[in-house]
Amino acid sequence: MTGRFEDSDGAYGAGSYGKGIPGEDAHEDAPDAERTFAALPPAQGRGFARTWWGQAWLKALEDTALDGQQLKLGRRHARAGAVGAVSVRPGRLTAVVQDRDHTRHRSDVLLQRLDDAAWDRFLDLVADRAGHIAALLDRDMPPALVEDAAAAGIELLPGIGDLEAECSCEAWDHCAHTAALCYQVARLLDQDPFVLLLVRGRGERELLGELQARSAARASTPAAAGVPAPGTGTGVPAAEAYAARDILPPLPAPPPPVDGPGAAPVLGGGTPPAPGVAVAALEFLIGDAAARAQRLLADALSPWHADAPPPALTPGQDAVRLAAAGPDQVISRRLAAGSGRDARGLARAVRAWELGGTAGLAALEEEWAPDPATLARAADRLAAAWDDDGIRPRLRATGNRWTVIGGAAQLRYGRDGRWWPYRKERGQWVPAGPASDDPAAALAEASAEG
Repeated sequence: MTGRFEDSDGAYGAGSYGKGIPGEDAHEDAPDAERTFAALPPAQGRGFARTWWGQAWLKALEDTALDGQQLKLGRRHARAGAVGAVSVRPGRLTAVVQDRDHTRHRSDVLLQRLDDAAWDRFLDLVADRAGHIAALLDRDMPPALVEDAAAAGIELLPGIGDLEAECSCEAWDHCAHTAALCYQVARLLDQDPFVLLLVRGRGERELLGELQARSAARASTPAAAGVPAPGTGTGVPAAEAYAARDILPPLPAPPPPVDGPGAAPVLGGGTPPAPGVAVAALEFLIGDAAARAQRLLADALSPWHADAPPPALTPGQDAVRLAAAGPDQVISRRLAAGSGRDARGLARAVRAWELGGTAGLAALEEEWAPDPATLARAADRLAAAWDDDGIRPRLRATGNRWTVIGGAAQLRYGRDGRWWPYRKERGQWVPAGPASDDPAAALAEASAEG
């Protein structure tokens, strides 16, 4: 479970709650309709968002702001700890941001609240999925929750143009102060996605209370027993099946969990193997299949199974996954040859797999050319990662790869917008760490001594 920031005493008055939504005034009187978070420490040497929803928040800011220089200044303010306590209320975020000359500005960021009808749909879909409730309680926001909400016409995460700015410096667009506030809010969102839901209009206690009431109401409604499934034959129309979802008999009980895979059998018995069959390799594959079956069963029994199905791997990717399990040298050589790699190439691939799975392997093996717009955004983010008074490294760009000129460090830009650090060792580029949303942090990782 991730950590959580503690609320501090409120530092701002009730004020205006941002854009008005009819019928929402009652929710502003809820006991948790406002939360104030103490000022966060400086964020030197780390990215502002580590979770995918925190990164989506920053993408909405960066896609909305018209002046990249103001974003850069805002990032510097946030890194220096110039953002004071952050007040979070339905439709509005507020903080005091201090310039380098100690001038203080009240800055607000506004986000449209959801109306009552949207909240009803959201609460219904969460109450119907135990995995969604469990994820929120664990301070997680699985992509499936956001996708289900979007399918119901509810946009939880902001998009381009959704984050509106108000600041006492009287800038008409996002200024350095509102940008700094957004960067600090991304850190809050990383720790607690209920912050986003509060800005959208409902506090944590109110939300959980309504979810508990809906879940109790569903549990107290007895399902009709012995009602035959509608339709005949091998199937029924989808509309009929959906309409009958509450009257069908319950599903059978799931199988019991298995604590661990069984011991792999020892092959042999005096009968020589068929030509081309390596007994040790076959025993290794049997053990791997048993371990995978146990993990798949555990995943299927977990409440998050539908939210995170296991990925389908290519033969080359699966060979790297098998090699990461640490087989003996003979099997490792066979895996290397079967996947078109030599021993060193397989070792690099295993390192990439351990750092990022299929995405890490793609960063190692794929060299691609971003389209001009994507390349320009990546270059802007890279340039903005260093302060004006800092020492900016000289980089040479080739496709999605930025290499430090005269150095042994490299950044690789992933298709998901993250940066992968690489370091040159013995004449080859090897993964140096996990991906980061912050190119400066990734380059620091790549430049560190191995």
